[in-house]
Amino acid sequence: MKGEVRLAISTDADLVAARAQGRAMAQQLGFPRPDPTLIATAISEIARNIVMHAGTGEIVLRPFEEHDRYGLEVVAIDAGPGIRDVEAALRDDYSARGGLGLGLPGARRLMDGFQLHSDAAGTTVTMTKWRYRDELARARAERRRRA
Repeated sequence: MKGEVRLAISTDADLVAARAQGRAMAQQLGFPRPDPTLIATAISEIARNIVMHAGTGEIVLRPFEEHDRYGLEVVAIDAGPGIRDVEAALRDDYSARGGLGLGLPGARRLMDGFQLHSDAAGTTVTMTKWRYRDELARARAERRRRA
């Protein structure tokens, strides 16, 4: 399995690049539609939060394998001021800057796993999306059949 990819985030252009890289990695890992798009959208939401609230940060994309599944882990790290009220930030109706307030809760809904740690030293969001091995084998066989 290919290694991790690290992407610096400080502008909207970085957000677009992280989104594209996440979609490409998901496709390379054999995720079926619409999963690459869901992963890219979650990355976009989290990266936008980095740009808006922290200024700079990093997105780390890591493929992973376990005994009966494979997947993609997305880790977003920043050294911003932290989230004062994490519980409120994870609600659909909350917005720190007058937006729709769908970034964190939306990303959480799109992924299979979601963890958030935030304090005065910054915020780390870890998201995972996975597929079971039989789905991987099916996807590879389908690709071979089409080729």
